[in-house]
Amino acid sequence: MTDIGAREQTGNNLFRLRGERKRVFLTQLPLSLIMAVAVLIAAAIYPQSFQQPLFVAALVMHVLLLLASFAVPWERLPPAAVLVIPYLDFIAVGLFRGGNQQFLTAVGLLIFFPVFWLASSGMAKRTSVAVSVVAALLIVWLPLVMSPDALTIEQLVRPLLFPIVVLAYATTVVAVTNTMNIQRKTLEAKDVQLRAALESSQQRERLLETVVDTVAVGLVVVDAEGHDMLMNATQRALHTYALPEDVSDPQEKELLVFAVDAISPVAAEERPVRRAIRGEEFTNYQVWLGAGDKARAVSTAARPMKDEQGRFDGAVIAFHDVTDMMAALEAKNDFVANVSHEFRTPLTSIRGYLDLVLEESAELPQDIHGYLDIASRNVDRLSSLVADLLTTDSVTLELTRTDVVQLVADSLASATPMAERNKVTLSSQVQAPLAAFIDSRRIGQVLDNLVSNAVKYSPDGGTVSVSVTAKGADLWCQVQDSGMGMNSDEQAQAFSKFFRARSAVQRSIPGIGLGLMISKTIVAKHGGTISLLSKKGAGTTVSFVLPGCLSPAARTPGRGPAGEAARQDAP
Repeated sequence: MTDIGAREQTGNNLFRLRGERKRVFLTQLPLSLIMAVAVLIAAAIYPQSFQQPLFVAALVMHVLLLLASFAVPWERLPPAAVLVIPYLDFIAVGLFRGGNQQFLTAVGLLIFFPVFWLASSGMAKRTSVAVSVVAALLIVWLPLVMSPDALTIEQLVRPLLFPIVVLAYATTVVAVTNTMNIQRKTLEAKDVQLRAALESSQQRERLLETVVDTVAVGLVVVDAEGHDMLMNATQRALHTYALPEDVSDPQEKELLVFAVDAISPVAAEERPVRRAIRGEEFTNYQVWLGAGDKARAVSTAARPMKDEQGRFDGAVIAFHDVTDMMAALEAKNDFVANVSHEFRTPLTSIRGYLDLVLEESAELPQDIHGYLDIASRNVDRLSSLVADLLTTDSVTLELTRTDVVQLVADSLASATPMAERNKVTLSSQVQAPLAAFIDSRRIGQVLDNLVSNAVKYSPDGGTVSVSVTAKGADLWCQVQDSGMGMNSDEQAQAFSKFFRARSAVQRSIPGIGLGLMISKTIVAKHGGTISLLSKKGAGTTVSFVLPGCLSPAARTPGRGPAGEAARQDAP
């Protein structure tokens, strides 16, 4: 049985963790040392005591008990086996008292050593107390009984105080030991709980560190004073880019942090970490770390931490490396610009030849003349699209009185060939007559974009309807289809530059993802709004409103919607 197992069975053992044999020896040693002192006193004062058989027997017995306490492998024996030593100590103390009455007094007090041992053992508590009292009685009564003189009641009663003291002492030791055992068990239970909580906390900490080091976003956690509490592996790697080569331990203001242009240094107080320490909350705050070819562009975000009272208690700052993304966007913009420039030459040639043919339109059949008009208008549209690819943020408006009915009819006519290929039915509901002061070319471009998208994203057939109504001075337009539709995530990005739905890409539907973005810009320049509502597999509805374009103020020469100048340029 192991030491810990024995301790759990006995319920108390103050020294068992130090080894059972060593514990027994150390418990017996104090009594043996006192016996050794008594031997020295006897040798010096009363050497004839060594001729007393009881005295010699007591010494021999103490020596044997001391040797047994050290030599016997107590850990291999039952826990109660060690109580043999204190029980035999009672006999040794009794023999010692009986053999040295001539020169030592109060020898009987040595009984308190085995009494303490038994009472504090926690084993056979009542038996230990009873044996202690009986042993005390025998020690004080045995010499009287063995005396040749006549025994009286007074002689028996006179030493009874000593056994009573032993009884009180043993009882007190048992009670204190029980209390200590209860407290020890409580502490051990709490220790087990604390160790389990510590192990669980350490496990969660290791898990958190592993997760934090796994993510590809740099993370920094600072306390309220700005001291780093945590920095993951990704951030440590990003931090090296900001270290100047000639400074071994740079301060915050010495780090290489630059603005969006990658040239202008960012002031120390405007750097992401310093802003976060001031309690600021921000998203997509872009800076450059490092200089030269090794510089990295990072998008940063920060969120403050609050304590229970709502006071600032630190912050978490995220650093997302967007260098590759920026390079990809720049490459895409360069590609679009180059392709757009290449489109201009063939478009100019097509435009010229169409003009030559249209000059002889009187000699052409009526239907051919109509086809050429549609082709000419789409060349103009494509030329505008090429210009928009180069400067998608720049839209110029030229407001004129426009027949909205004809504008819708032209858009549907342009989409008819594709609609026939996709087996899509086109329809319109326009309140006629309806004239609005708008940029006819730009709003025609919006209608063309919306109608062509509706037809294009209805590859399995269906219907596309255009409705235009007047509500007061506002023009409301709606293009609805029964095509593929979009999910909620795709709807949220529908007006983003170069965005295309996954389903459109998978079915190889042509497009570059600029139509809705350009349409939104044109409508916004008219002071209007555009919205999209869609359901996957159930079609899409795009609506836009042009406010004030039907009001008398909009007809004022040189004025546009909402009193703006009729010609509007991007800032």
